[in-house]
Amino acid sequence: MFKNYLTGSLSLALLAGMLTSTTSLADEKSILVQSTTSTQNSGLYDDLLPKFTADTGIKVNVVAVGTGQAIRNAMNGDGDVLLVHAKPAEEKFVKEGYGVKRYDLMYNDFIIVGPPSDPAGIKGMTSATDALKKIAETESLFASRGDNSGTNKKEIALWKETGVDPSAASGTWYRETGSGMGATLNAAVGMSAYTMTDRGTWISFKNKGDYEVVVEGDAELFNQYGIILVNPEKFPNVDAEPGRKFIDWMLSDKGQSAIASYKLDGQQLFFPNAGE
Repeated sequence: MFKNYLTGSLSLALLAGMLTSTTSLADEKSILVQSTTSTQNSGLYDDLLPKFTADTGIKVNVVAVGTGQAIRNAMNGDGDVLLVHAKPAEEKFVKEGYGVKRYDLMYNDFIIVGPPSDPAGIKGMTSATDALKKIAETESLFASRGDNSGTNKKEIALWKETGVDPSAASGTWYRETGSGMGATLNAAVGMSAYTMTDRGTWISFKNKGDYEVVVEGDAELFNQYGIILVNPEKFPNVDAEPGRKFIDWMLSDKGQSAIASYKLDGQQLFFPNAGE
């Protein structure tokens, strides 16, 4: 009899534990953020997201792809929050009803990096378009992401300003990798080509070799990041409440301070500018 009582008690305890565990899992909130390779590769999320989770109990899962792909994913209702860096495309995303509202979040800048031999002679130039013209004129190797990312969109916009169509030289001096920023930097270093990158990824990139920044400081190279809640009215599966909490935290003094405090080798990678 005692044995049966003990067995029954253990079974009840086990059942109670299972129910508690199931309830705990059900109560655990998480969101999916569609974002860019630049924010992921820089290590920003590794530093930032644990702080947000500690404050709110909400876990953040990130899909890091090029901005164009991130926007397409969000347009399919795959994700709760969009965090990318192509403002015109972001504004179009909201205007067409896929997002609720866009907020400026943070910025850094784009730079052009290249080999020490500097075959196009552009080192020290502060005009990105003039530098690209010289690259085209000298037919110096240039590695483009070619993936419709925010970086690629900016690069193409700069080429348009030069009046040069680099796609006509695709496969010769103009090489499209179709890859993320880290992979494109690796390809550029491997073939001694110039490339354009966001500064955050460059600072965190571990395979620089003897490569260096050759063009920087142009206002045209400003790189703004935005954050948007995917529209729950269009996509009922969007977890709007924790998504809004994430956006509010990122825009808050605490979130902005966390962005500003993230540094590598003493260098700040992103500069918060919510509300400016």
